[in-house]
Amino acid sequence: MTDSAMNLCTLETNGPVATITLNRPDARNALSIDLLDALLRRLDELATMPDINAAILAGAGRAFCAGMDLKAVLDEPGAPARLLTRIADATLRLRALPMPTIARVNRAAIGGGCGLMCVCDFAITHDDAKIGYPEVDLGVCPAVVAPWLVRKIGAGAARRVLLQGGTMSGARAHELGLVTALAPAEELDAATDKLAQRIASGGPTALRATKRWLNELDGADLAAQVAKGAAISTEVVTSDEARQCLSRAFAK
Repeated sequence: MTDSAMNLCTLETNGPVATITLNRPDARNALSIDLLDALLRRLDELATMPDINAAILAGAGRAFCAGMDLKAVLDEPGAPARLLTRIADATLRLRALPMPTIARVNRAAIGGGCGLMCVCDFAITHDDAKIGYPEVDLGVCPAVVAPWLVRKIGAGAARRVLLQGGTMSGARAHELGLVTALAPAEELDAATDKLAQRIASGGPTALRATKRWLNELDGADLAAQVAKGAAISTEVVTSDEARQCLSRAFAK
């Protein structure tokens, strides 16, 4: 992968805390194939860092992540399957990281971006952030992120969120348990760093053992469910119905 492609996702360290930043701000960090490939590489790098006790996932610019790059669905043959498979892989590798993870959500986490947020152990945002899964509104199926949402907020609440589509405020996401904590927008970075330093101060062996056990408790069928979700989402997003819905949405 070229240096310019790797710059779509950066990895920085500050003592025992690492930060992975989605770096496609001109597209609100929409998940393109190149961005996802860079993210997967960064997650693999982070997994091998024994001195990192906490990791932050952030988005550069004016949004955390606008979700899957839906324009690619219309413009590139075969792109939906590649995109959704990579999103599935990214969620699994993010969850498998040996250190606790924190999503720092500025302004918006939509669709697949909300899925990445949901996979993290903690998520911090502000009251008026825009969060949610509007896939059904666009003729798209959120199957690939559904297993994570069910584990995060429970099956009943997940049904309501995914089937009604739309988005919610950061405050509402906090009420549902989708977001761990709220902070004023201007204090979001400081609040996230404070939490990361607090977590990183724990015993490294204890943190990793606890994270590993919690991941085991997710269940042995999780990876298969996420992979099946990617296949279901691909089938729906490549349908004529989805293409028509997306074409109308982009025409507005």
